[in-house]
Amino acid sequence: MLLNQDRGQDRRVSRQATQGIMCCMSEAVWHTDVLIAGLGPAGACAASEVARAGWTVIGVDRKAQAGVPVQCAELVPGPIGMEVADVAVAQEQLITSMVTFVEDAEPDTVENFPGHMINRRAFDRHLCMLAEDDGAKCVFGTAIKTVGQNGIVVLSDGTRIVPKIIIGADGPKSVVGDAIGQTNAGLVETRQISVRLNQPHFSTDIFLSAEIPGGYGWLFPKGDVANIGVGVRPEDKRRLKDLLAKLHGSMIVSGRVGGEVQGYTGGPIPVGGMVEPSGMLGKTLVLLAGDAAGLTNPVTGAGINSAVLSGRRAGQYAGEYLAGNEDAADDYLEELEDLFKPALDRALKRRGEVLATYEQGEPTPSDLKRGWIAYSDYWAA
Repeated sequence: MLLNQDRGQDRRVSRQATQGIMCCMSEAVWHTDVLIAGLGPAGACAASEVARAGWTVIGVDRKAQAGVPVQCAELVPGPIGMEVADVAVAQEQLITSMVTFVEDAEPDTVENFPGHMINRRAFDRHLCMLAEDDGAKCVFGTAIKTVGQNGIVVLSDGTRIVPKIIIGADGPKSVVGDAIGQTNAGLVETRQISVRLNQPHFSTDIFLSAEIPGGYGWLFPKGDVANIGVGVRPEDKRRLKDLLAKLHGSMIVSGRVGGEVQGYTGGPIPVGGMVEPSGMLGKTLVLLAGDAAGLTNPVTGAGINSAVLSGRRAGQYAGEYLAGNEDAADDYLEELEDLFKPALDRALKRRGEVLATYEQGEPTPSDLKRGWIAYSDYWAA
């Protein structure tokens, strides 16, 4: 696994390469092999891969610090441990099962649903530290103002960056993706609160209802805290506050959680499937990763695992392109399709089926079950 390999030689090569960036920091124009927009899991993992291969890399993020504010439900499926060995650095607790509530019926339980609840702030910060340790230059508190059709990027402070490759890992409303005409067509709007959890809990609780169109409600436990949230289609965004208050209130009445809200978060999630993950701006190659590439599952909204996987591949193929592989962008597309397309296609189909029922009225409990991963109908042909 990449994070367990010896870093000594790679660090020396990357740090020597980074000196080429540092020498022009006082100037208004920076030159680099790779510019990475966004330093979440996709961007940070891409930065590590590029730097480890010995290329110069600058990552920029509009956030003042990695992972702040958190805009995530913080659930990571079990398989991510195979890719990021030190996910334990940010782990809050293990998840063992999934409980699904459909309308007012008794819940259904999937006993074997392993996963991790993590602290996204700590996770993002850790991945950025690894990237910097490998030799990447990470710049926070600076947004991308424009991405030119000649591949030159202008930052919010006026700095111009001239890269050979741009990796867009800047989220569902990607500025980089927009520059190459690849934007996420479908979004879900979310709102989430953190509250006290009154007793230990080890399942992810999912709430499906016709009154939550285009999404679902959730309770994800993090030790003595729970993340409670709701996601809906954009046209119902105005209803988020009331839907979340209703869900929270029902849990207060049942004694599961406290009433005091410890924090709020939310934001858009891409649910339209994968966009074309590459393009050209003049002579500059552009690769998209994570949410910017539309790799979030359109049904569950899960995106951390795909961000890590795609970020690593984007960094790998960026390095191959710089080393002379003219087919690197095609190879990247092929690998993303192998990794994600079957699951994304199924989720898009099921999501579309549920949304279509609103044109005739609203979905039945059977419709909702067919549209959720816990039920056999979801996996049927």
